[in-house]
Amino acid sequence: MFLGTYEPKLDDKGRLILPAKFREELSRGLVLTRGQERCLFAFPMHEFEALHEQLRAAPVTNKQSRDYLRVFLSGANDEVPDRQGRITIPAALRSYAGLDRDITVIGAGSRVEIWDATAWRDYLTAQEDSYAATAEEVIPGIF
Repeated sequence: MFLGTYEPKLDDKGRLILPAKFREELSRGLVLTRGQERCLFAFPMHEFEALHEQLRAAPVTNKQSRDYLRVFLSGANDEVPDRQGRITIPAALRSYAGLDRDITVIGAGSRVEIWDATAWRDYLTAQEDSYAATAEEVIPGIF
């Protein structure tokens, strides 16, 4: 499970050193793709394969399903971290997420999210009030 917030930097070649806590789970390979809210999702290969199987169940006759699959899969890129735990984020994905040098990497359970540092701070600030004010059961059995 991926947890926590980290603030690594992208190097001049668009490489990211993965947080040490994430490296073992991602060492056998991962898939980077577009996420929602202009971040990137990084799935361990086995998680991405399981997700892909679920997505395949969506009817191709449904336009919303087709649209989602096109955006999600067309941006997907498989990576294997090097010995230093680095991955290269392709230019198209860096552009999509607005990534420059300062980034934030968060653990989001079964995936990792990669954000522009300013975009993450803005998102977190915007969500804080609704998070604090949650008065109903959002996740069954938890609250």
